[in-house]
Order: sequence, then structure tokens, then C-alpha cells
Amino acid sequence: TNETTPRWDYRPEWKRPKREQMSVDPTIWEKESIVWYSQEITRRLGKEKFADYVRRFDYGNADVRGIKGRSDGLTESWLMSSLKISGDQQVAFLRRFLTGKLPVSQSASDKTMAIMPKFTAAEGWQVQGKTGSGRMRTKDGKYDGDVWLGWFVGWAEKGDQRVVFATLNVREWTTKEPISFATRDALIADLPKLVK
Repeated sequence: TNETTPRWDYRPEWKRPKREQMSVDPTIWEKESIVWYSQEITRRLGKEKFADYVRRFDYGNADVRGIKGRSDGLTESWLMSSLKISGDQQVAFLRRFLTGKLPVSQSASDKTMAIMPKFTAAEGWQVQGKTGSGRMRTKDGKYDGDVWLGWFVGWAEKGDQRVVFATLNVREWTTKEPISFATRDALIADLPKLVK
């Protein structure tokens, strides 16, 4: 409905990390990358509607089936599971979003823009984007030690300049801070050098 609606309360049966155990609205969901909120949205959409959005958005491989015996497509397909998207595809998706070429209303686009986290970079750049992370798996589906990936996708603007980006960080990670937040912070710090 808007930046603060709907607001849903965390349920202990979801067994999410401590940082996600709170009441969440759309702005908090995007800024803090709250997985259970995403899962509640897809539950409420249902399998068919969720799959239809992903297909019509031309989002990556559009495979929301999940992995048989390991993940539920409706609530986990985007969590190191069946739904895959490359960095180039993420940038193309964001460009379609920013230029009004996704099959959604202007109102839906405006509401999405309103909840996208905003950050200030050096030299007058303003950044908006979304983080994400996941623990790498071996071919047989087991966790690959402490190897994680963290990503940050979005766009940066300064005057009439706009740069759309996708950045990925894959490495051993044992720190409590999510690797995705470290990836975001590194890109924001390096941005002025990257766009010269």
C-alpha cells in the first residue's frame, strides 16, 4: 500500500536469524533484506501468481520450482536454489524498471522507488539498491565450508548521470555482519573511482 504498509510481525516458527526477528514494513524489508517478509509475500501471492510475475518480468531463468527435496519454490526459489540471474540480467532488469518497461503500473513503480534504500556516496553521488547473500553449495547440495556470496544491485545518480550496477563478492565469511552489507558498503566507498 505504501512505505509502511503492510507491517507484519515476526513468528518464531520461521527460525530466522536474530537480526530478522522484528516487526517489518516494506521499507525495513528492503533496507535490512528480511527473508521472511519476502517469503510471506510469495505465500500470499501463491505459486501461480508468483511464477507469472517472474516470467512476465523476464527475471533470469524464471525457474521458481525450487530444488526437489531441498527447497520449496514458492518460498525459497531465489535462495541459492532454482531461480538464477546473472549480473548482466540484473542490470537489464533494473534498466527496464527505471525506464518504465516492466509490465506494472506507474503507481507500483512509484511505490517500489519509495521503499528502495538510499545511500550517499562521495562526490555528490546518490545510490539506491538492494543487497542479498547466500551460502555457496557444492554440486551435491551441501554447504561449501564458509564460502558465501554477497551482492548489491542498484543504480547511482549524480546530476543527469545514471549508472546501473550489479556487484558480487564471493569469499570465506565468518563475520556476524552479513557479507551483503559489506559488499554494498565497499561499492559505495569505491563508486566515485569506478564511474570516472
